[in-house]
Amino acid sequence: MTLKIFADLLSQPSRSVILFAKLNNIPFVLENTSIAEGAHQTKEFTAINPFQKVPAIQDGDFNLTESVAILKYFASTYKTPDHWYPSDVKKRARVDEYLAWQHVNTRLSCAKVFWCEFLIPRMTGNPINKNKLENCLTGMDKTLTEIEDVFLKDRKYLCGNEITIADIIGVSEVLQVCGSGRDPAEGHSKLGAWIDRVQKQLNPEFDDVFKILFKIRNKSRARSKL
Repeated sequence: MTLKIFADLLSQPSRSVILFAKLNNIPFVLENTSIAEGAHQTKEFTAINPFQKVPAIQDGDFNLTESVAILKYFASTYKTPDHWYPSDVKKRARVDEYLAWQHVNTRLSCAKVFWCEFLIPRMTGNPINKNKLENCLTGMDKTLTEIEDVFLKDRKYLCGNEITIADIIGVSEVLQVCGSGRDPAEGHSKLGAWIDRVQKQLNPEFDDVFKILFKIRNKSRARSKL
């Protein structure tokens, strides 16, 4: 049976799932599911994920949605190295703690900035709503400060001194704002050091999975200099 991953690499959770699979040599077939082209709304994809969101997987006759659930499934099914999702109850609880927190914090606040500064202006042709963007940036700054003060503190990674699936999820969400050319580490040196550490630890697979986002980032930065 062939594992299929339905994903769009412009999607933060999609990148997390693809990156983890590549890092752990999990054999899979990538089913490109372009959100921009509406591939997530087809009858065929809806049969796999009735919520019409990416990522999703099809492992034989087993379908699964939600990136966090997929990563935990991969860690258990493919018996990946223990540091990703530790068997130690307390260490695992720390990973689960961040994964529960991030949905309405890291994910929400960074996504709001990305939508306000990048997606909405390009979809509508309207200029950036400066007041709304300032509010979004304030929310994101609060979240990034909490990541530094509560999760990173004096640790190398979000949940301790070993990298976990929390770091893969976290870095993908934080870097989404790069799409508009923004540097999420500006004013957050501890966060920047963590991003660099994760990228170095996970290369070359990291750069391969993030290359589409980084290409958009570079174009956005070039436009801003014109």
